[in-house]
Amino acid sequence: MFRFLKIAIPVFVVGFIAGNAFWYLASPLWIDRVVSESAPISAQSTGRSGMFKDADLAHKGSGKAEILKADGMNLLRLSDFKVTNGPDLEVWLVEKADIENSSDVKGSKWLSLGALKGNIGDQSYQIPAGTDISKYSSAVIWCEQFGVLFASASLN
Repeated sequence: MFRFLKIAIPVFVVGFIAGNAFWYLASPLWIDRVVSESAPISAQSTGRSGMFKDADLAHKGSGKAEILKADGMNLLRLSDFKVTNGPDLEVWLVEKADIENSSDVKGSKWLSLGALKGNIGDQSYQIPAGTDISKYSSAVIWCEQFGVLFASASLN
């Protein structure tokens, strides 16, 4: 009996840890978070917008990113938005234009607007007061945990 426990307990512990790690890392691949926020009624376009594009074959994104002005504050609005889900996704503004890969993001200055609310649907993110939005040329969906680009949109 002791020999059985000596083998069974470590196998159970390793299996438990591996199962939880798998669920944490892989479940976003088949679980979508859908958001449906409406834009503020007073929102007006600043004329800066772009369409999201895929980062690579595994990380895909589509939809529109647009900077709006509403009630004296700037917002980044994502509409008709869809991106591959993943762990620890954030919305960033990046100074570099025409982002092609993760290195482009890492090599540029960026501003985090917070955690991605959902990988599908319309949503808005407040840009901190006093931010010079003219310095930022791209909006990106970034995996903070692994330092990976999921999608980018050039704001023209």
